[in-house]
Amino acid sequence: MIATALTIAGSDPSGGAGIQADLKTFSALGVFGMSALTALTVQNTQGVSGVHLVPSDFVQNQITSIFADIRVNAIKIGMIATAEIASAVAESLREIPSSTHIVLDPVMVAKGGSPLLATDAVVSLTNELLPLATIITPNLEESAVLLKTSVAKNRIEMLEQAHALRTLGVKTVLLKGGHLSSPDSPDLLVGPDGEQWFESVRIDTQNTHGTGCTLSSAVAAHLALGHDLPEAIFLSKSYVHKAIEQADRLNIGHGHGPTHHFHSIW
Repeated sequence: MIATALTIAGSDPSGGAGIQADLKTFSALGVFGMSALTALTVQNTQGVSGVHLVPSDFVQNQITSIFADIRVNAIKIGMIATAEIASAVAESLREIPSSTHIVLDPVMVAKGGSPLLATDAVVSLTNELLPLATIITPNLEESAVLLKTSVAKNRIEMLEQAHALRTLGVKTVLLKGGHLSSPDSPDLLVGPDGEQWFESVRIDTQNTHGTGCTLSSAVAAHLALGHDLPEAIFLSKSYVHKAIEQADRLNIGHGHGPTHHFHSIW
């Protein structure tokens, strides 16, 4: 049977982030993708100019309808937007099989700086969704918001924050270091089995729209395929690195263009 994955996230009509990036990633990695929409956005490579929320009960109905009919190996959660939607998603997932992996990417701000998560939703996300996740994948800014502290500026502070995030009830944390002011882009995995760094060289390109969505959906896809967490992260980081490396081939838009999800196929 083919591996399956469900993305619960917002829509990006320009195709670089959100559910569009998730479904492209699932497809590129050989996983059957499904989606439950939390929001519609008005955005392109230059930024977000509007958000239309999906009613929370309709979000919940989308999720429950899938589980009532289809086997789901992994779930990626992206843009949640509001406390009500966070609660609805959490309620939908409390009764799912324990074998279903949940990858939570706490999306808070778009690439251009537009907020994608209401302030009061941070509490609901922390209290209701974080404990359900197999792994969370915050960047440095998102980690700082969740911990109500300043943004980590080096590896030592990343390590401290990753351990602090686990005290919120999170099983495993992948803290992304792409926003460090350094020539490399290290990510840190901290979980019950200890700590592990994943290294990569920073690529000089402005075409990085949707990289966070792509990484978290790649992790979900690789977990759905049966890889353990460290291997799933290694393979996902390699996939995203190559997608960024080949992004300039696409020449899409006038701002932060998308990564090349199908770099190994096209």
